[in-house]
Amino acid sequence: MSARTVTIGTRGSRLATRQTEIALEALSAAHPGSAFDTRKISTSGDRSQQSLAEIGGRGVFVIEIERALLDGEIDLAIHSLKDLPSAETDGLTVAAVLPRNDPRDALVSRDGSSLAGLPSGAAVGTGSPRRAAQLTALRSDIEVRDIRGNVDTRIRKAEEGEYDAVVLAAAGLERLGWLERASQIFEPEEMLPAVAQGALAVQVRSDDREALDLVSAMDDRETRVAVTAERGFERRLGGGCHAAIAAYATVGYGPSPDRAPLRLRGLVGGERRLLRGEMEGFAGEADGLGVRLAEYLIAQGADALLEANA
Repeated sequence: MSARTVTIGTRGSRLATRQTEIALEALSAAHPGSAFDTRKISTSGDRSQQSLAEIGGRGVFVIEIERALLDGEIDLAIHSLKDLPSAETDGLTVAAVLPRNDPRDALVSRDGSSLAGLPSGAAVGTGSPRRAAQLTALRSDIEVRDIRGNVDTRIRKAEEGEYDAVVLAAAGLERLGWLERASQIFEPEEMLPAVAQGALAVQVRSDDREALDLVSAMDDRETRVAVTAERGFERRLGGGCHAAIAAYATVGYGPSPDRAPLRLRGLVGGERRLLRGEMEGFAGEADGLGVRLAEYLIAQGADALLEANA
């Protein structure tokens, strides 16, 4: 592909732009002779002020970008992997997953308080059923309220007093250089992250061999293994935009890449109940481990929780 300019598609927010810069830096370092161009694409998720449940869930942040990729208008697409549904789109593939940033969630509060320090009745903003369910479990006396908008907007709404605090991905704050604004970083034991949170994905057409070759060197195996387990867990559960589903996998050291130990934690939440589970296996069975953990939680009643929130 070095003979032509490679066009990269991305959302237009400040965070999406920064994430594309990170991917572009890695691409340019691996292929110094290639020329790259960036095209910002407005998605229905960015344009709407409705909740994700009302407008159709996470896929609304990628539909227009995927269409441009399938139509050949762009050659690569950069996504926050957590925005991509766990079942891949026909004709497209995630060709590379970049090294994962901090997967945890962060609290940004108006006065610098931690979650424990917020007064009873405090308004905490999140657009995520996953975060809402876990916040309620941690503090049943606060008011969890829906919020929309990009990272900048959400922080501003907290600073201006519309909310007492908001919960955001630590990775997004870190990439924007705003991590110091966080008054608390939640450990996974307190708030299990979203599937693939903190990971960036490079998506290409499945039959575009040049693009596949171009980005293959960017793929980080440890991150790929972890998110494969997490996405397998989510895919088996089949939860939609109303579902409170969380998963977090960690990879250890083993005698070979496929025999590296893999630990997966998962959660399915409802209005008044959280189901948690954990399994261990090996990197070479990442997807299968995710499926098995999902089936374990289904046996504990996860289906009923998901149906109640559908």
